[in-house]
Amino acid sequence: MSYKQTKIWTVDNSSLLEDKAPEIEEAALWIKNGEVVAFPTETVYGLGANALDEKAIQSIFTAKGRPSDNPLIVHIAKESQLDDLVEEIPATAQSLMEVFWPGPLSIIFKRKEGIAPSVTAGLSTVAIRMPDHPVALRLLEEAGVPVAAPSANLSGKPSPTTAAHVFHDLNRKIAGIVDGGPTGVGLESTVIDCSEGTPILYRPGGITKEQIEEIIGPIDVDPALASAGEAPKSPGMKYTHYSPAGILYLVDNRENISNYVHEAKKAGSRVGVLTTEENADAYDADVVIACGKRNDLATVAMSLYKSLRSFDEEKVEVIFAETFAKEGLGIAIMNRLEKAAESKRL
Repeated sequence: MSYKQTKIWTVDNSSLLEDKAPEIEEAALWIKNGEVVAFPTETVYGLGANALDEKAIQSIFTAKGRPSDNPLIVHIAKESQLDDLVEEIPATAQSLMEVFWPGPLSIIFKRKEGIAPSVTAGLSTVAIRMPDHPVALRLLEEAGVPVAAPSANLSGKPSPTTAAHVFHDLNRKIAGIVDGGPTGVGLESTVIDCSEGTPILYRPGGITKEQIEEIIGPIDVDPALASAGEAPKSPGMKYTHYSPAGILYLVDNRENISNYVHEAKKAGSRVGVLTTEENADAYDADVVIACGKRNDLATVAMSLYKSLRSFDEEKVEVIFAETFAKEGLGIAIMNRLEKAAESKRL
């Protein structure tokens, strides 16, 4: 579907304290009536449509160019909405909800009938979360329906953390964008399967494995995330994701990056380096982007997708990226970088 113009609603968070929020009310009505609308969450911008409306959900896949076997996460404003969506709420899921909802944690449940088939990609389960963002929650409340929402970007590209990113990717492809300012966490939600037996972590995100295990004890981690030919149970488990236009290499020993930069520049490429504030002065690349602070990985997560998009804006052809220890939030950061680089390492 093509639109002559994608409408933008600019929302001042302070206005949400008032009884009326006309911009959000209009955007919510559009969602309820089958349109696709992007909106901010605490993780990234989501591309929302009525999760009970198959035609509306198909519009998400069309706008993004997203593979149809890649399931979507359903967003809700109230726990009571689960009654119409899931068969049961396991004790592990209930414990996690009490601590991390609203927040960047998506939980996989056994689903009930009624959810649009494309939301679950034909699976018997559905991933659901309650976002921790005032605009998102108000929008979901006003819509009065569960809203399926993947990241609001073209499939395979870095996820959007501002309304401008969404507009760049999806202008004229979607009905509207609710501009609630930049997001906070910067990485998509953690996804955990509580539908049967020991919970399984399928996608790392803003809530770490360690934080989860503090609440419910040991969990399993799917080491492969997805195997070729299998339908993924969670978004982010299959296909290339988060990739900039330039070729991205991960470099474990950052002392070697300067040599790689020199060789790439000698070959005539426009070269970039993804680093942190601590090392930003160490490289002689055409474009050096400091993505947060190494001693505060939350700042790296927050800036990661914006940084990858910045290389595109600078028309960088080859990017060398520092890596991070796979512990705590570093697991989620490296998950996104490895997918963005298609596991290319030097």
